[in-house]
Amino acid sequence: MRVSWRWFLGLFWVGLSATRAGSPVISDEIPFKIRWPGADFTLSTSGGLYKEDNYVIMTTAEKEKYKCLLPSLSSNQEDDMKEYSGPSPAELLEPLFKQSSCSYRIESYWTYEVCHGKHVRQYHEDKETGQVKSLFMMYAVCLLYVCHPEAKHEILTIAEVTTCQYEVVVLTPLLCPHPKYRSKSSPVNDIFCQALGGSPLRPQSLSQLDREQEELLKPEDTPPVKEEAYTSTHKPLTVGGQAQVTVGTTHISRLTDEQLIKEFLSGSYCLHGGVGWWKYEFCYGKHVHQYHEDKEQGKNIVVVGSWNTEDHINWAKKNVARSYHLKDDGVQKVKVVSHFYGHGDVCDLTGKPRQVIVKLKCKESESPHAVTVYMLEPQTCQYVLGVESPVICKILDTADENGLLSIPS
Repeated sequence: MRVSWRWFLGLFWVGLSATRAGSPVISDEIPFKIRWPGADFTLSTSGGLYKEDNYVIMTTAEKEKYKCLLPSLSSNQEDDMKEYSGPSPAELLEPLFKQSSCSYRIESYWTYEVCHGKHVRQYHEDKETGQVKSLFMMYAVCLLYVCHPEAKHEILTIAEVTTCQYEVVVLTPLLCPHPKYRSKSSPVNDIFCQALGGSPLRPQSLSQLDREQEELLKPEDTPPVKEEAYTSTHKPLTVGGQAQVTVGTTHISRLTDEQLIKEFLSGSYCLHGGVGWWKYEFCYGKHVHQYHEDKEQGKNIVVVGSWNTEDHINWAKKNVARSYHLKDDGVQKVKVVSHFYGHGDVCDLTGKPRQVIVKLKCKESESPHAVTVYMLEPQTCQYVLGVESPVICKILDTADENGLLSIPS
């Protein structure tokens, strides 16, 4: 390891370079933190991260001297790759293609459908008739799969990189076992600097800088600002005179977002999902359908459940329609809202109408309009439909005691 030091206002900055194949490779991906232990500090003999002879003597502009012990670094990823003997990336993704599963991204006008291993299409569905009016098959598409341990194969981004050529990023947990694709951990490496020859524990200029920063961070006596009804990840910003909402790193127009919420709560904007043979359609306050599209026979629809406010309220009196979780700051937020949809098509196996519990859950994501729709069948012809999306985060706190939602004020 080679170490270079730079001086600035009596403080020093650290730049490290690891030598590979005889040539140094500079990288800013490795974080370091300088610590200032006392004279009684002793190194741990286990692990081999520090060696007594791996140090430098530093002198500040005020002639303060410090002996700084440096950590020994190695490339863990290269070691992991040498030891890895598991499936290839193509083999890891194979279940996604064999299941004929599809991922969806819903935006205010367009819906994007990625059926893995089959096609990518962009379409607009008429809110009144439910018919697909505009349909475009996307032919020149670069599909990128990115490891994310908690993902459910959702679409992160869709970008038109050049005219009619698209790049689609899909988050999936399937690639994560492979060391080349899993998220790199970046532990902070400590550099221990001990004072020499009567020097202070920490450089005087550094201590002075800390005091100045503390003064700057002291709260001022300003009148309290009224918070709007947004969660901590949906704070209002003003960009170009128009209010916007930021979700992660993506900004979406409040007007567009509010319109989407209104259409969703009115039942005119339906969500779609599903894996394999059956697909699902959920129209809030209207119905849950299970359907299969056949080129010859058309669309085969099974009504899983239909909305009836009175039936839901009766169900909510006996079941939990609204559940909470306590945030780190002590604020109680609605986590999940459950709705009952009954009076579905009669089940051949039970002779009773199908019914479904729809669970609406807030799911934070860097993609503000990503949606995950999945269906479970814990009992014969009795279903649970899970709907998770960042859009839902904005409306869960409007739920009343029966779990009924309203448009945020």
